[in-house]
Amino acid sequence: MAVLETVIVAFWAMLPAYVPNNAAVLAGGGRPIDGGRTWGGSRILGDGKTWRGTAVGTGVGAAFALALNAVAGDVGSAIGVSLPTFPPAVVLALPFGAMLGDILASFLKRRTGRKRGAAFPGVDQFDFVVVSLTLAFLAAPGWFLETFTLAVLAVVLVITPVLHVGTNVLAYELGLKNEPW
Repeated sequence: MAVLETVIVAFWAMLPAYVPNNAAVLAGGGRPIDGGRTWGGSRILGDGKTWRGTAVGTGVGAAFALALNAVAGDVGSAIGVSLPTFPPAVVLALPFGAMLGDILASFLKRRTGRKRGAAFPGVDQFDFVVVSLTLAFLAAPGWFLETFTLAVLAVVLVITPVLHVGTNVLAYELGLKNEPW
């Protein structure tokens, strides 16, 4: 697989995991998942992790995966790349994994004394990737191993922080986030 093809496949395969957190920010608000409860003197998750945001983020990511499935053949033919389609279990695993990864990162932030929105280098960039890929592997191991080759995983590890920083700065500039990270 050529380098450009690997980058395209990596980006395509991760789109259902890249989209959910952005959708959750737009749909945010509502009842916090932790219900306002605390543990060890601090919130378990905080107000930023809501049922609505999780549901909307997962739903938008799943809808995005289905849309990608519908156009994979045409887009792939147009650009000369064999693009993966997402099995039904992965349609949910990637976006839900992204949301769950973000929730788990929030839990870690609270346990380490970080406030809502505080930077947590490394965790902020890869929390959703690790959990979404883990759930995708558990949901469809054969598809996962065929799609996420070592080269594709390497590209994901390189492009994810770049995309994460870029989208967060854009959301900050648009007034959708209170901090640019």
